[in-house]
Amino acid sequence: MKTIDKIPTGKIERASQLVKTGFKVGGNYVAYYGEKMVNPKLNRDKLNENNAEDIYDGLKNLKGSALKVAQMLSMDKSIMPQQFVDKFSLSQFSVPPLSAPLVRKTFKKYLGHYPESLYDTFSPDAMNAASIGQVHKASKEGKNLAVKIQYPGVADSISSDLALVKPFAIRMFNIKGKDSDKYFKEVEDKLLEETDYNLELKQSIEVSNWCKHIENLRFPKYYPELSSEKILTMEWIDGEHLSEFTAHNKDSVKGDKIGQALWDFYMYQMHHLKQVHADPHPGNFLIDKKDNLVAIDFGCIKQVPLEFYVPYFELANPNVIDDPKLFNEKLYELEILRWDDSKEEIVYFTKLFHDLLSLFTKPFHGDFFDFSDDDFFGNIAAMGEDFAKDSQLRKMNGNRGSKHFLYINRTFFGLYNLLHDLKARVDTKTFEKYIK
Repeated sequence: MKTIDKIPTGKIERASQLVKTGFKVGGNYVAYYGEKMVNPKLNRDKLNENNAEDIYDGLKNLKGSALKVAQMLSMDKSIMPQQFVDKFSLSQFSVPPLSAPLVRKTFKKYLGHYPESLYDTFSPDAMNAASIGQVHKASKEGKNLAVKIQYPGVADSISSDLALVKPFAIRMFNIKGKDSDKYFKEVEDKLLEETDYNLELKQSIEVSNWCKHIENLRFPKYYPELSSEKILTMEWIDGEHLSEFTAHNKDSVKGDKIGQALWDFYMYQMHHLKQVHADPHPGNFLIDKKDNLVAIDFGCIKQVPLEFYVPYFELANPNVIDDPKLFNEKLYELEILRWDDSKEEIVYFTKLFHDLLSLFTKPFHGDFFDFSDDDFFGNIAAMGEDFAKDSQLRKMNGNRGSKHFLYINRTFFGLYNLLHDLKARVDTKTFEKYIK
């Protein structure tokens, strides 16, 4: 794969790259509508494929938060066209890596030495490359190591990237008023945390210790003495990324075993630790040779405050969902309904969230759930399409919900999709034994 020697970090440089991408997408639409005049039966598959290709090509060299957005979108298979999911999924662990000279320069700056003097062996070529950093294989004193190196300038460009994205997001989601700032601040804060490898090292060690008793779940060992704010060294564990495993696995017993470990890991974090690994995409999990789940990235940890946790999970209870008074109270507690809403908005959003939560919380309604159920995911996708086409929704004030929804909902969407890929059938209450 071609390597890159420089990442655009200035606001003007990055904006111009996005503008070029916009022109390409515009050209794709012109070509599509021109063809459609000749062939009215033409569908949007080729348009989606071209747009996905051009947008991904524009983002992959920017890296950082711009590429992170693509990574986040690739997790939402129920709403994104498949062409975008396929292309954006590459951002999870397969993008153009940094060149060897730039890698050596990063080591010298942040650890004071070149890699060849720190490790017994060090591969100059990246094994995997994603949105914020890339991974190299190394060894020291007979131990194989994975060394994650952050791309230069990623942290410095986050605020300017979000400033570029903000006007589009406001229009797309019809967000109004000064309250919108809380959502963008939440995203900015989490992205900045992901660029702090000292924080990730601390979180990785803590979560590994807290969750090591969960069956069929593994964590790498971490090496603080070979880590810094931009470099993270951990044990190398052989295995396949989860998406690579699910692409060929036909053994339902293995899928159930791994899926159960994944579910228990997330429920233990959510219900006991009150914090959660909020970046559940396939690039952050390996499957080892014994079919254990290996969690390898803890850059994005979301704290779950009690004032959000309690009403959020009360809304997963069918008795609350189907009690109009209780349901209404929880919607206000979670800022889904606002005190300045009109009667029309109250009626509309109450029904919308009743329909949404009745479906989305089904895995919590019993002791067992089959994530291989295509009907469940088909209904989620159909609901997403309905929302996209709903002209009334576009007229409503889009400022809905606590800022904590952003990463908690993202966590559950990602978790559900991983479990669906595994075709896992899980016992939804097993995690409780680990808390006891």
